[in-house]
Amino acid sequence: MSAIQAIHIRGYEERTNPKAHVVYRIEIQASVRSWQMWRRYSEFADLHVELTKSTGAPPPAELPPKRALSLFKTRNTAMLEERRAGLEIYLRAILSARDDRWRESFAFRDFLGVPVGRQNGADGAAPSQFTSSSWLDEHQDLLARVRDVRADINKRDALSDRGDISASHQSNVQAKKKLAGVLTRVGVLEDGLRSLGLSGMSEGELQRRTDMVARLRDDCEKLAKMVTVARMTSRGIGSAAERNPAAPSDRAALLETTSSSGFNKPATRVFGAAARPQETEQTRPLDDHGLMQLGQTQMEQQDQQLAQLSTILQRQKHLGLAIGSEIAEQNELLDDLTSDVDRVGNKLTSAKKQLNRLG
Repeated sequence: MSAIQAIHIRGYEERTNPKAHVVYRIEIQASVRSWQMWRRYSEFADLHVELTKSTGAPPPAELPPKRALSLFKTRNTAMLEERRAGLEIYLRAILSARDDRWRESFAFRDFLGVPVGRQNGADGAAPSQFTSSSWLDEHQDLLARVRDVRADINKRDALSDRGDISASHQSNVQAKKKLAGVLTRVGVLEDGLRSLGLSGMSEGELQRRTDMVARLRDDCEKLAKMVTVARMTSRGIGSAAERNPAAPSDRAALLETTSSSGFNKPATRVFGAAARPQETEQTRPLDDHGLMQLGQTQMEQQDQQLAQLSTILQRQKHLGLAIGSEIAEQNELLDDLTSDVDRVGNKLTSAKKQLNRLG
């Protein structure tokens, strides 16, 4: 729970399905992400009872009193605002209390939608504690860590371009450390996926998440090569001649050196000497002015061909961007679908609690 930095209840909504009620928007801010949960006052009351039973003592703050008259029917905004402020004080008191038994309880974490799997993966706990939702949260966090590693590598390259070798080395070291942590957590993610499969996850969803882990591991392997292999480019070490030495035969031809047999190589295109121009059927009948015009015409044709090639490449670029945008949109739709599934699961859990109370 130390990952949570702040809790706010900034608003509420009046809903009519399945019957008239008010829900409060809880905004949770953590060190790496933020999210929001919608809870009714009755859910706060259930939380208070559960925390008291599980810890043996009531939380350090009291819930705002329950009104006998329906807040929704009277539309008393002052009373709703008073309850919103009281509920926010209640949650903040649990979060800031010296005794952590309330905020460390499973009921409180589940109420706030805290990704349990992420914490357990970081602390080395059993991956079986992953839920379907927390597994996805852990995967998203690892994707963010991979982007951080790639940013460190880009920073290393930029520092190397400027000649700051020491800072470039430090960026590379940071990238290695972060990548090592990501690889460890990817292994925990795989173990958690196997546990979810044993707990009844559908075969299709299990295969989809297996592919997600495989892509994540491929990204890590590519980054591992980038941070371990020395970069020998024009932005790296040494001069151009040291990085790309010429073949001895090419150097000999360039400098017109004598071979071991004592005979000079046939003169072709050597350093300091221009190649002899060759007459063609097209150039033979032309004078100097005609040759110049021919050269200009050929250059204009080449420019037109280059412009056509540039147009084709631009079209390919736009197609690639459109495909990327479509993939991003599909990913957002899948994320929304996952959120809807989790929301329905929370509703089913709430309904089950209500049935248990009626029983």
